[in-house]
Amino acid sequence: MHYPTTMLTFIALAYKSSEFSLESKHTMDKITTTLLFSLFALLLTASLSKDLCHKDDENALLKIKKSLNNPYTIISWDPKDDCCTWVSVECGDATVDHRVISLDISNDDVSAQIPPEVGDLSYLQTLIFRKLPNLTGEIQPTIAKLKYLRFLWLSWTNLTGPVPEFLSQLKDLEYINLSFNDLSGSIPGSLSLLPKLGILELSRNKLTGSIPESFGAFKGVVPPEIFLSHNQLSGSIPKSLGNLDFHRIDFSHNKLEGDASMMFGAKKTSWSVDLSRNKLQFDISKVKVATTVNNLDLNHNRITGSIPVQWTELTLQSFNVSYNRLCGRIPQGGDLQIFDAYAYLHNKCLCGAPLQSCNVEIQATDLYLNLPSE
Repeated sequence: MHYPTTMLTFIALAYKSSEFSLESKHTMDKITTTLLFSLFALLLTASLSKDLCHKDDENALLKIKKSLNNPYTIISWDPKDDCCTWVSVECGDATVDHRVISLDISNDDVSAQIPPEVGDLSYLQTLIFRKLPNLTGEIQPTIAKLKYLRFLWLSWTNLTGPVPEFLSQLKDLEYINLSFNDLSGSIPGSLSLLPKLGILELSRNKLTGSIPESFGAFKGVVPPEIFLSHNQLSGSIPKSLGNLDFHRIDFSHNKLEGDASMMFGAKKTSWSVDLSRNKLQFDISKVKVATTVNNLDLNHNRITGSIPVQWTELTLQSFNVSYNRLCGRIPQGGDLQIFDAYAYLHNKCLCGAPLQSCNVEIQATDLYLNLPSE
């Protein structure tokens, strides 16, 4: 083991100084004891820091490196060094015996599949394989062994196959991001069993089938934010989803049909709702939107009715109802006029700012659409 040059120099100078300034053997003994104690502390610290990496974790990591064909981002991994100091690796504190808790391999030209040895990092809490365009194959089944996993991010890869059912067994999962892959098949309804799930991101895949009915009964205290955009999902949005108060929902760019009015409600605390580019068909005239909504996108559907006056109460950052079958006057006030005509174009007979003014016939239609129901 090598000792820092500065420490050896300090010891030598201390002894040299004592020869000229100390007169008693007692004083010399005190300095000698102090120096020896300092040297022992240095040795102990060096010994502990060298042994932080658990041998099982080091072996698993080296196998992962080999399976990935020694990619550039982790080429520096060297068994001579403590694996807790390796790039892309994070170890926990003494409460978990300094085991590896995070592995993040991103932005590399990896040509391989997810190594099965990731399942041998038994204390792993965070697993990230991201922006690896040549990472292929299905999502590794051995991930099911990671009982402490909280954060799973596998995106911008060429992964194929289904969204695995085994994810529902990992009860500590808080974040799942499988976006920008080539995953196919249906969405497992068992994901609703995850009690701590806060974000489910499955956008930009080739998923088919319907949104699971069980998504209206997530086990967590707070419903997760759900992102399912740019897939091939079809059928109706389950009515059970209307029972939950989601913060953010993005079901855009699918083939969803039917009613979506249950996704709204004045008493909800939603912040962002994107249902654009589907085949949804319902009357929006009586739909009340929570005043907490900041982003509302319903463009390219088959929505009918008129825009409710209640929507003038919203504070909106983004808004689009273009390419629908809406009619009547656009309510004046609030934020509805801060958006240009693009947000309202290609409807049946919408009028008023920022579109052209309403003629007499449209005004009569507008009056009819806003009559109170009996």
